[in-house]
Amino acid sequence: MAASETAEAKELSLVGKVELRIALTDSDAKLESLLHIYLPPLLLKLASDHIAVRNKVMDFSYQSIPTPISMSQKSHFYMPACQHQDKATYKENTNALVRHFDLLYIQQGLERLALSDRLGLLPTLVNGIHQNYEESARHTSSLFNMLLKLLHFLTLPPRGSVDDANLRQQLGFGQIVEDARFVATWLGKLILFNSNLSAKRLPGLDVDDCSFLQLYNKKDTWQPGVDGGMNLVETKVVAVKFLASGAFTDTERFLPALFASSDANSRLSDIGDDMLKRAIPAVSLEDKNTLDHIFRIYLGTRGTEGSVPAPVPLQTKLLGLLCRSKRATSYRNENIQIVKEGLTAGSLGDGFSSRRTAQGLEASKLRTQIFAYTNWLARVSDPADITVIAPNIVSQLREYIESQGWPTYHDSDSGQSNHGSNLRSLGYESIGVLARACPARLILDEDLDLLRWLFDSLSSDPAGKDVSLSIEQALSSVLGAFGEPLSPELEGSIEGLLLHNMQRQVGDVEGANTRVVRSTRYTAVRFVNRCLPFKNITARWMNVLAMAGGAKERRELLEEGRKGLDPYWYRMLNPAKPGAAEVSHPDNAKYDLPSFTDLVGQFFGKDSVWNIVRSQDILLPMTDAYAPAILFCHNILISEALSPGAVAIDAEWNQQLETLIANDERSRERIREYLLALVAEPATKSALEILLVAALNGVVALESKGAASCGHCLLTLCSLGPDSSVGSLARSISFLHSPILSNNKSLRQTTSRLFGILGSHERCPQAKLQNMMDDFNLKAGAWQEAVGSDYFQAHGSILALAYYWSRRALRADASAMCKDEAQVRAAVNLVLGILSSAHDITLLDAATTSVFELGLSRSLSPESLTPSHNPLALMKKLSDIAEKGNENAVRALGSFAMQCGEDSAEDAILRQIVAALCKLHEVREPTIHFAVGEALSVAAAGWQSKALVAALDIGATQVSSSSRNTSLSWILDEVLEDCGTTKPALRQASVIWLLCLVQFCGHLPSMRERLRDCQVAFKGFLADRESLNQETASRGLSLVYEKGDRELKDDLVRDLVGSFTGSSANMSGRVSGETQLFEPGALPTGDGSITTYKDIMSLAAEVGNPSLVYKFMSLAANNAIWTSRAAFGRFGLSSIFSDSSVDGYLAQNPKLYSALFRYRFDPNTNVRNSMNDIWNALVREPTVTIDQHFDSIMGDLLKNILGKEWRTRQACCAAVADLVQSRPAAKYEKYVGEIWTLTFKVCDDIKESVRSAAMALARVLVGILTRGLEAGGSSSRSAGAMLKNVLPFLLSPSGLESPAQDVQAFSLSAILQIIKKSNKEILRPFVPDLVGRLILLLSSLEPEGIEYVRLRAEQYGVTGQQIDDARLSSVRGSPMLEAIERCLDFLDEASVQELRRPLENAITTGLGLPSRVGGSRVLVSLSTRHNFIFRPHANYFLRLARKQVLDRNETISASYSAACGYLARLASDDEILKLTEHCRRLYFESDDDRHRIVAGDIILAIVKYAADRFNALAAEILPFVFFAKHDPHERTQKLFQETWNETVGGSRTVSLYMQEIIQLAMQYLGSPRWSLKHTAAFAVAEATNATGDEINDSFAQIIWPGLQKAVDGKTWEGKERILEAFVRFARAENTVTKDEQTWAQIQKIMLRESKRDNQAYRPHALSCLATYVELRDSIDLATEVYNITAPIIENSLARSDEMELDSQSGGPVSKTMIEEILANAHAALLRSVNPHVQSSEDLSFSLSRALALTVKTFSESNDRKVHDAIYDAEQSLFQKLQKAIRQSPSETLVNVLIEYLKTLFGNGDQVEQTRIKAAEAAAAFAPLSGRSERWRAALIDGISSATTGERSVPVQESLQRARGAIPDG
Repeated sequence: MAASETAEAKELSLVGKVELRIALTDSDAKLESLLHIYLPPLLLKLASDHIAVRNKVMDFSYQSIPTPISMSQKSHFYMPACQHQDKATYKENTNALVRHFDLLYIQQGLERLALSDRLGLLPTLVNGIHQNYEESARHTSSLFNMLLKLLHFLTLPPRGSVDDANLRQQLGFGQIVEDARFVATWLGKLILFNSNLSAKRLPGLDVDDCSFLQLYNKKDTWQPGVDGGMNLVETKVVAVKFLASGAFTDTERFLPALFASSDANSRLSDIGDDMLKRAIPAVSLEDKNTLDHIFRIYLGTRGTEGSVPAPVPLQTKLLGLLCRSKRATSYRNENIQIVKEGLTAGSLGDGFSSRRTAQGLEASKLRTQIFAYTNWLARVSDPADITVIAPNIVSQLREYIESQGWPTYHDSDSGQSNHGSNLRSLGYESIGVLARACPARLILDEDLDLLRWLFDSLSSDPAGKDVSLSIEQALSSVLGAFGEPLSPELEGSIEGLLLHNMQRQVGDVEGANTRVVRSTRYTAVRFVNRCLPFKNITARWMNVLAMAGGAKERRELLEEGRKGLDPYWYRMLNPAKPGAAEVSHPDNAKYDLPSFTDLVGQFFGKDSVWNIVRSQDILLPMTDAYAPAILFCHNILISEALSPGAVAIDAEWNQQLETLIANDERSRERIREYLLALVAEPATKSALEILLVAALNGVVALESKGAASCGHCLLTLCSLGPDSSVGSLARSISFLHSPILSNNKSLRQTTSRLFGILGSHERCPQAKLQNMMDDFNLKAGAWQEAVGSDYFQAHGSILALAYYWSRRALRADASAMCKDEAQVRAAVNLVLGILSSAHDITLLDAATTSVFELGLSRSLSPESLTPSHNPLALMKKLSDIAEKGNENAVRALGSFAMQCGEDSAEDAILRQIVAALCKLHEVREPTIHFAVGEALSVAAAGWQSKALVAALDIGATQVSSSSRNTSLSWILDEVLEDCGTTKPALRQASVIWLLCLVQFCGHLPSMRERLRDCQVAFKGFLADRESLNQETASRGLSLVYEKGDRELKDDLVRDLVGSFTGSSANMSGRVSGETQLFEPGALPTGDGSITTYKDIMSLAAEVGNPSLVYKFMSLAANNAIWTSRAAFGRFGLSSIFSDSSVDGYLAQNPKLYSALFRYRFDPNTNVRNSMNDIWNALVREPTVTIDQHFDSIMGDLLKNILGKEWRTRQACCAAVADLVQSRPAAKYEKYVGEIWTLTFKVCDDIKESVRSAAMALARVLVGILTRGLEAGGSSSRSAGAMLKNVLPFLLSPSGLESPAQDVQAFSLSAILQIIKKSNKEILRPFVPDLVGRLILLLSSLEPEGIEYVRLRAEQYGVTGQQIDDARLSSVRGSPMLEAIERCLDFLDEASVQELRRPLENAITTGLGLPSRVGGSRVLVSLSTRHNFIFRPHANYFLRLARKQVLDRNETISASYSAACGYLARLASDDEILKLTEHCRRLYFESDDDRHRIVAGDIILAIVKYAADRFNALAAEILPFVFFAKHDPHERTQKLFQETWNETVGGSRTVSLYMQEIIQLAMQYLGSPRWSLKHTAAFAVAEATNATGDEINDSFAQIIWPGLQKAVDGKTWEGKERILEAFVRFARAENTVTKDEQTWAQIQKIMLRESKRDNQAYRPHALSCLATYVELRDSIDLATEVYNITAPIIENSLARSDEMELDSQSGGPVSKTMIEEILANAHAALLRSVNPHVQSSEDLSFSLSRALALTVKTFSESNDRKVHDAIYDAEQSLFQKLQKAIRQSPSETLVNVLIEYLKTLFGNGDQVEQTRIKAAEAAAAFAPLSGRSERWRAALIDGISSATTGERSVPVQESLQRARGAIPDG
């Protein structure tokens, strides 16, 4: 215990000694010395184990050591305790008490240290600060506060400098990274902090954070007026600047930069944006800690102590970052909460309201970003995550949309309507994207809630077109979710929903007064085609409904409906999945065709709108959809009838069906069998009969096009259908009467044929038939007289008769036909008569068709003809018609020839007919020759010819014609002979005839025997020069192959291959060495082009191996192999070259690849296609082969790209483009420079096609480069390496400076693309040069003639300035300027220094307005968006811009003036003053008005764009602005006036700068330049007026010299303003105006100015004189004023009757001006009478003189203005007389004033207002009348007389007031 007391006593003793030593000090120096020694150990005693010691030290600290107050009183005292931290007492001691007092003394002494010493403590202060925080947050808050205070005095080195790079190490952040992170984190929190003392927590900051930054609730922490307090805004600014320095890494400053960039203070946001731009690439947004922090800042932390969600601008920034992170999508709850709180204003649930409902633009931006984020979630999220979050987010989005009013949109704030509708649109789009990403939970539910909601929105949301487009887009997104087969239940639900939307009509009211405002049919039918299988009959019905609107419907709706009825388009809309190519695959079940029976039931059943079962009413609804429905049912029926796979489902599906029905006998037979099977079953029979009736109704009820389509379908079914079905339909034959006689030719032809089929049926009602026949005979017989509709009826009647008798003959037996022979004969004679006599093409067409039909049934044969119509005459007539290209006549010849026998005399007729047909080769229409071929086959084989397959359209099993045995042989011989002719026309016709004979008669034995001969003939045409002959021959060879048996096929293949390989010597089609195969130049080589067989043989020699000539013989055997794609591909010739022996040759001769690769891109299409086929045959693995021989191929192309042949050059360009596109850049990197060089050389080629190919190659190269730059990673690095070669080349004389304009334009386009795609690291080295070049090239985008138009603008009705404004607008929207801006974004401190010279060069040497203005725009951009790095250069470029403002073009001058304003933001004060001095010189020293305008532009620009800098220097500039705003030049005055208005709030500013303004004006009042002199005078006058009515002594002394000087001199326009100010000055009472000498000078000036002769100036001078004479009662100016005004009045009265005169000073004097002069002269004269200083005699004399002039004026002038002025002056005079006359007046004075009273009355012709003024003057005299009874009587009499005749009530009232003011007698 004793030892303990001893230790305590010792410590107490030591403390006491120290206390005594300190207490005994008598000077600050001694105290300072003692504290250096004893204070640190004394404070350590606070950690003593003894409480008495600790208490004594604390008492001592509080009482003995100076307090902050005492210290402040001793300014010389130095507090050493602030260095205590250097001794590590605070850092190493963990005792809280020691640390508390340490900090107390450190805080007290820190402010007293020298600045260098304070800043020297920074490293110590931040060293270990993160650890201090863990130990004591309260103490660390004090340390952080001291750090913030020191930052205010820290001068940061220039960014990027060596000192900046070393700053991190100097502060110790490089050694202790945790300290840097800690400081950066809390600086970031400081940026979020605000000094709202009532809030315990803030956005982004919890309670502890706020307490830390406020020194734990120290209220004066952020009060700058309190000792130790700081300005929060300035502290944030220095903190952000500190963060931007090299003390922190990009990763550390990332979040603080983000906070600063979203701050509303531009001083923070500008630096924050710059930091953020640099920090983002260094931060991984996939890092969990980073994302955790971002979400925590965005959402805040829950609980009463947690942080509030971030401010709206910061949230918007954070969402933009989250849209770049895939990992962010895994934060399920957070993402849901973001959407929920962003779209609604709820409560956080902890007592803190989250209703931070930012309004207006901020809220709109946030919600827009939220919608963008939801799209990001939908696209990027993993399926597991999106499945969880999508339903919740969609629910929130729906609530948000419904909160705005749904489906009707209610916008409560019209000002926010655009924002609201835009957000509504984005909401719908986001719902669609999310629903597509999670279809199982959102779309494919049983009730289809969301899908139904979207359709309802589309139909009833009236928010506008943009919203409807967004809803459609959402539905389109949802549409992508329907890829899998649907369950039957779900399919049924979708059917119902879509059918409902197909039936919705605009204007319908649904539910609770919800009106349909928009059709949903188009969207619904899209869903139909994508969601429901093709076999779904309800879906197909909805397709039919889509076409019901016809021309009134949207075109896309009709198209979508058609696609739904086409199986090919359905497959295109619903492509099969990979691996589902097999037909049996389950996924392909959706492609199955619908059932014909069910389809007919749906379309035409009892529940359909076309209820064919219920009624045969032919007034059909939905007529536009009827024909497509009939056609679809017809096609489905035909498809069912044919075997599966018989018809390929492709784009020609409909046409294929028609072709099979018309030409394929097997298909027709299958259809007949299937229809018979249908009839066998009642259900299917009913469906077929319904379709037949429906088609017939369509023929009758529809318009021409639809009726023809229905008729075509009905004709097919009747011609192939069973007899029973046709018979049941025959009962309705009368329905055909009207269509047969219609105006539509196609309908007449179809229904006439139907009439023949149905009318010839035995079940046809004979009565109806006979009536129709009688009518047709009547109308047909009247063909000669028919016109108009009768003419069409005659045509239909002729066809109907022909078809009927033809089908009647085919059906009936001989006995039946004998009964009808007379009628048949009449019909034949009618037809022959028309044929021989008619000239109209329509009737001739009917006649030739009738001949063909009647000839088929032997109703028309040689023996049936009469002598008047003999066979030769008929043949001749038909031949003549056929020669005109009439195919019906050709077929009629064939039909007639079929009835001619072989063994009788008719044989001669048959041969003549064949000869006539062959003579038609002279017709130059290929289509006619196919008809001739058909006719020849019919003549040769009769009904055995396949050409008549479709002609047999009834159920007859046997038809008769003349027998044929030898006809085919001799006709074939003739055709084969013609094939060998040299006549081009006959050769082309004969090969077509031969093709037809093989096609239609190839099944006959006699034809099969001659197939080899046909093959030889066809082979001869493969080398023909005509492509049609080649194609025909190719098709013929294919038919020959198909028709032969196995042995024949083998022989044909052997012969064909032998002829190609040259192994068969006896085959035709061989060529000699000199046979020309190609046009010259069609197949170029290096030295020429291949044209002959010999040339193509030499191609082998080109590749260096003559042995290849034997293989190339097969290629040269026929021109068709080289020039006909069809011939080559059809016969598999490529297989000749694909054997292993060829591969062996190729392996030994790799040069072939180079040559062949080049030929693949030959400009000639035929050569190119052929070479591609050869390449495909020779090269089995193109990629491997090209990679293996890449260098040799590239070398060959680069060698030949400048070859002599243009084809070679063009082919090389295309080949190089193809070669580089699919290869990695490393493969051809070594060739890049050479490729570009050669490409640009070829770009200037003499041939346009070569130039185009070169430009295409250049575009490919640029595309590869830009894609690489855009891709990032290794691709970007590779593209960067390429860019180092390409960009200098594009900027070289070979690129931008090339004389070829195409090369220049392309180089520029390429550079713009490169700039757009590049990143800063790659492009930054080129930025300085690029910016300069692009600025100079801005003018190149402008049309060359624009300057010409500008110089002659007036001729085009515009001004040059308007054209310049348009040019300026064009520059601002130029993509080149956008590229320049992007380049500027890549700048840093080093590169901006390099930019200085190119930019200066561009600004000073640029030609043309665009380049000149572009330079100014760059300066503006650098000053605003890049001010941090551009500030050091601002002074230099301000001086440079100052030189450009004097450009002759006003637009350029204005642009650089604006640039000066922006540059002033960053320039020094001295430089700004130099700029204003420059403006002064321009204004004062130049005689050019434009220079003064430029000065105004510059000053105004400084005010607008650098207002703070202007305000700081206002004392230097404002006096000049005030002076110049009075410039007489209108535009100059306007500029300076606007400047003054922008900066000055009132007239007090004039008072503030009065001395400077007057001094400046005094300098130029004596200027020889009138404009400056007048401006100075106006400035003085305005300054005088600005002081108000009370001008104090000091201002008066300043103003008087200037004002006196301003009013001196001659008169000039506007001088009246100075005189008015002069009078205002004289009115004021001050020492200047009270001085008698000064007043005498004022009086002298006033009288002098009144005497001026200038007529424009005189009214104002006299008015001022009238004002002046009443200023003092002590002076008498009556005589002087009279002497001035009397001559003026006399002269004016003498001239008052003249309309316009010339004044003595020159210039017109108007009557109005004379009246003003008179009025003001009288006012001055009467007001000059001063009764206060004049004697009675003088007063009477003055009044008499004035009275005489007044009376004279009244008598000679009736002007109202003059009279009004006199009465006002008299009123003033009478008032002065009241005060002056106190005694009885003299008789003279009485008499004079009575005369004055007379002037007040008796002027009854005056206007009312003037009479009122007279009455008011009388009222002013009334008090005076008491001085004299005569006055009183005269006044009473005058009032009485005036009242008697006065009718005006206001005048009467005024007179009564005057009468009432007269004193009683």
